[in-house]
Amino acid sequence: MAFAESKLEAPCEEMGPESKGEDLYRMGLVYSTGMGVAVDYITAHKWFNLAALRGYEEAKASRKELAEYMSSEEIAAAQKAAREWLVLAH
Repeated sequence: MAFAESKLEAPCEEMGPESKGEDLYRMGLVYSTGMGVAVDYITAHKWFNLAALRGYEEAKASRKELAEYMSSEEIAAAQKAAREWLVLAH
């Protein structure tokens, strides 16, 4: 996958409602490439979803690319995780 380099070296689960789209996008990169964690496409897709909601355009392209490697069940799980995060973050 052609993802940009991320400045994050390890995941930071302290992302909250004030998190910027770029930071959420970088979390997606961490999980989609396995930087310091096991590769987890569902979690990566979740973060890309959230970044896209914040208007971060690169997240939309990365989410679409990642979805090509995922089953419909995995995508549904990622979307559910993003909705749950939104509820908990607000």
